[in-house]
Amino acid sequence: MAKRHLTRRQNWRIQKIQDERAARADKRADKAEESLLGGDLGPEQSGLVIAHFGVQMDVEATDGANAGEIRRCYRRANLPALVTGDRVIWRADNQGSGVIVAQQPRTTELCRPDHRGQLKPVAANVDLLVIVFAPLPTPYANLIDRYLVAAEQAGLEPLLVMNKSDLLNDKDHGELQQWLRDYAKLGYRVLSLSADDGSGMDDLKATLKDRISVFVGQSGVGKSSLINVLLPGEDLRVGALSEHTGKGTHTTTTAKLFHFPAGGDLIDSPGIREFGLMHISHDELLEGFIEFRPYLGMCRFRDCRHQQEPGCALLGAVADGNIAKARMGSYKYILSTLSANDTPR
Repeated sequence: MAKRHLTRRQNWRIQKIQDERAARADKRADKAEESLLGGDLGPEQSGLVIAHFGVQMDVEATDGANAGEIRRCYRRANLPALVTGDRVIWRADNQGSGVIVAQQPRTTELCRPDHRGQLKPVAANVDLLVIVFAPLPTPYANLIDRYLVAAEQAGLEPLLVMNKSDLLNDKDHGELQQWLRDYAKLGYRVLSLSADDGSGMDDLKATLKDRISVFVGQSGVGKSSLINVLLPGEDLRVGALSEHTGKGTHTTTTAKLFHFPAGGDLIDSPGIREFGLMHISHDELLEGFIEFRPYLGMCRFRDCRHQQEPGCALLGAVADGNIAKARMGSYKYILSTLSANDTPR
């Protein structure tokens, strides 16, 4: 079904409703803070946002005698929006709650556009983007490539994890296996494993140790199953594939942070089937395809669009086998989704 395009007035009404909801949420936060301030608040201390629920967040104390304690907290209305992984300063009350009073600087943030096209962070202070896919539901190289571009733009190391490897066979998944070889050839780390039979899980555990990771990927690829193996005590809900669409069903509803016993953290984000990159420029898109970099600036024409122009260095590299045709196809598709105001230079 074709994507519905909203009129300017419809977009204005949607924005107005969202602004009103945000204002009401801030008022609730102010009232909650006033109520807390009416009681005894403890001293300022460091904490980590491990889950987000609208105006409330679960904050884990990270220092002092109560390190490891988790409290449901409100944030002060003058603070920016917080996400899972944020490091904060907070104060506890005497009834098991608390107030976040300051946000610590972020080292990195993973962002994606919301339904209005506005860029929103979804996780903070991450250093490893774990891109999970599987033979079923049907994977799309273009979606994987969008994640890889997002990782490059955010300064995150990507890790490609092909789950359900026990379902692989040469007859039905030759193209997928070629993808794995192509990505490995580019220097990306690729792990093939199965949460069901446990194969390859030790390699994944070793890679995640002492890292702050976020899992992304289509719904139904087994992110929750992987986490259940990595953290058996969490028992996340696992959704079956829809018999009608063949796609996964959403089981994760909010980004949540988990600790590995041997060290390191993991953020499980809600399953997303699309990952738009409308916010990036054409130049940033080109840089996001790492194999393009040696050829940038080498085209005959300075304003080359890398579509079908004569003397295009990228197209020449495709013809020579130095750039995969599928990756070039992904680049062209993503380029078509960028803002019309961003004219390729």
